[in-house]
Amino acid sequence: MNRALILSDGKPGHFNQSIALCRHLGLEHAVLEVAYRSRACKGLSYLLDRIGIHTDALFTQRLAPRGPNPSWIVSTGSTTYYANKLLARRLHLPNIAILHPKGYRLDFSHIFCPAYDHPPKRGNITELPLNLCAADPSFFEAKAEEFRQRHPSEKPAIGIIIGGPNAVSDIDPAAMEQQMERIFEATEGCERWVTTSRRTPKAIEALVDGFRFDYKLINSRDPYNPIPAFIKLCDRMFVTSDSASMVSECASFGTAKVEILMNRQLKSPNKFEELIHGLQELGAVHIFDGTLGQAAKKIDLGPLLKKAVGIAPSM
Repeated sequence: MNRALILSDGKPGHFNQSIALCRHLGLEHAVLEVAYRSRACKGLSYLLDRIGIHTDALFTQRLAPRGPNPSWIVSTGSTTYYANKLLARRLHLPNIAILHPKGYRLDFSHIFCPAYDHPPKRGNITELPLNLCAADPSFFEAKAEEFRQRHPSEKPAIGIIIGGPNAVSDIDPAAMEQQMERIFEATEGCERWVTTSRRTPKAIEALVDGFRFDYKLINSRDPYNPIPAFIKLCDRMFVTSDSASMVSECASFGTAKVEILMNRQLKSPNKFEELIHGLQELGAVHIFDGTLGQAAKKIDLGPLLKKAVGIAPSM
């Protein structure tokens, strides 16, 4: 079986996209952690790549795969791209980069990049309408059953996922309160479930506490993650606009119609707006305006990814 070596920088948001790609392509995988000796070494890697020199002297350890030999090198994130090239050349293997490897030469075997990063038009670059998400049907089934033990219910449910501020947007408590009131008005007869995240401000947590939800999780008080169960069980999902990965997951899995709760934009346009508007055009999300949309299309990246790297689709 084809096997990938994933290079990880230790960031779950990056590592999970590499895992997702391997699952979509049907690749077994092993993982190798990579880290530069210093920030200066990372800076030097851009120059060395430009002149075609690749050395693991920049890293905290010599880079070598463990276990069976891989067939592919896969990585996500700026800390991994130089190491990706180094190992691909050393082992004479094709390599894949996820996200836009800005600053490095784009001579990977293939690059999968979100369209909102506006990569150059090249034969080895495939633009994606959303972020890669790692999951499979059995994962969602298991998480849904786990959730049912916490909160048994037979009624239709809607789920609300609240994130937090980021570099280009903020969550305004007054605006969020108005959104919540509109959600409650529009979802009469359904159970209402909500979860916050580790980025949710205290003021927003206090606001959530003021509404009568049938199920409520405040992340700062309970680290349990109900989101996969929400995606599996809910008829409709409401998601704040600050997390590309969370919006992508809701647009990829389950059967729920997806509503986006737009945060207050500090900079516009930005990549989150581009992602959401692109998914809205595909019928995968609806920007909540007090009315409920019918955006239920789920984006399956598998065929696109396999075609790009020359792997035949599963029968």
